[in-house]
Amino acid sequence: MAGTATKERLVRMLAENRGSYLSGSRIAEQLGITRAAVWKQIRSLMAEGYEIDAVTNRGYCLGDRSDVITKEGLLAALGPEGARYTLEVHDSITSTNTVLKERAESLPDWYVIVSGRQTAGRGRIGRSFYSPEATGIYLSVLLRPDLPAEQSVRITTAAAVAACRAIEETTERKPGIKWVNDVFVEDRKACGILTEGSLNLETGGLDWVVMGIGFNVYEPEGGFPEEIREIAGPVAAERAGDLRVHLAGSFLRHFGKVCDSLAEASFAEEYRKRSIVTGQNILVLRNGQEIPAFAEDIDGECRLRVRYADGREELLSSGEVSIRL
Repeated sequence: MAGTATKERLVRMLAENRGSYLSGSRIAEQLGITRAAVWKQIRSLMAEGYEIDAVTNRGYCLGDRSDVITKEGLLAALGPEGARYTLEVHDSITSTNTVLKERAESLPDWYVIVSGRQTAGRGRIGRSFYSPEATGIYLSVLLRPDLPAEQSVRITTAAAVAACRAIEETTERKPGIKWVNDVFVEDRKACGILTEGSLNLETGGLDWVVMGIGFNVYEPEGGFPEEIREIAGPVAAERAGDLRVHLAGSFLRHFGKVCDSLAEASFAEEYRKRSIVTGQNILVLRNGQEIPAFAEDIDGECRLRVRYADGREELLSSGEVSIRL
């Protein structure tokens, strides 16, 4: 644990002094460790993919291609919008959603947990969410929206719209939304969203909601695992300095703005226009079955209107679909 804390402090030091060399003696003094221990931590960071220039008699300098997530960097990316959020940043965590849910009752609205890695990342329907270090950004936001439970899909769809805006703002990619909670870039899933909450049985409303989102910013070394290789893809084609922190900051800024209109769902038209599902032959996944259907449209509540082979139509407010190729 102490080693992890030391490494996190070292990363922050290097990030805050990007472009400048820090001597081993200065680092050792500030971290309270030996110069030999500094070199051990530097080698560990380099093995994790950090680009660090080590020069005799000058010290260590973080390269431009090293994309480090720090609280200070996030606040800079958020700008004035940062006043809305309380940020907690980790290099690694079990699951941002799990940890935030466990603490939800005692934390304020717009509390955000951000991590560069998850050891037990979670997706929808009990699935795991691949969350390797140094290539993605994973965050969860705590909300207490004044919404009935049946409108909770608005939070997921608001996050999808915000994710698309953030990707467009920080890269040259053109994302699209696969109903209801996946963002695709160049026909691959680059972002997934998991929204969980606590229902108030007396009011039928939501006591709190945790919206979790994970971005595959870069392709991991060696590629994605075999089981998701045909589905998953990165936001960016190659590494760029501070892209992860700028993407996270951009997402939070846009998510806050979109959530300001949750009551009227004015973002629903943008969600509909960004859909890659409408007008497609799809499979509705339900109770272990794959039901062929045609995706007609998305309504003002971001529900998917589908037409089955027998002519019957249905509005889906939750669930999962896949596009038939």
